[in-house]
Amino acid sequence: MIIKASAAIRQNYNEISELCKTSKEPVYLTKNGEGDLVVMDIDTFTRREKMLKLREKLLSVEENRLHGSAECTIDELDTYLESVIEDVANGSKQAV
Repeated sequence: MIIKASAAIRQNYNEISELCKTSKEPVYLTKNGEGDLVVMDIDTFTRREKMLKLREKLLSVEENRLHGSAECTIDELDTYLESVIEDVANGSKQAV
């Protein structure tokens, strides 16, 4: 976890930006010693959003399966999930 004072974003924007890009992690900014903001580079944010959407989809599919819905076979789901995971891993804009 990377923590910086909120003044760092005003004084060292380029440094914070580079830190976000190289670490691929969010940077937590504090104000008066308390958590205030979280910043991250756009690629990390996009990947995180894709993973959250994938998780939502998986939960929805599992919920439907538990309620008896047979929208697709296990093999179809497996093939679909493999392609989505590969897209996310490769940074594809079309994933999920």
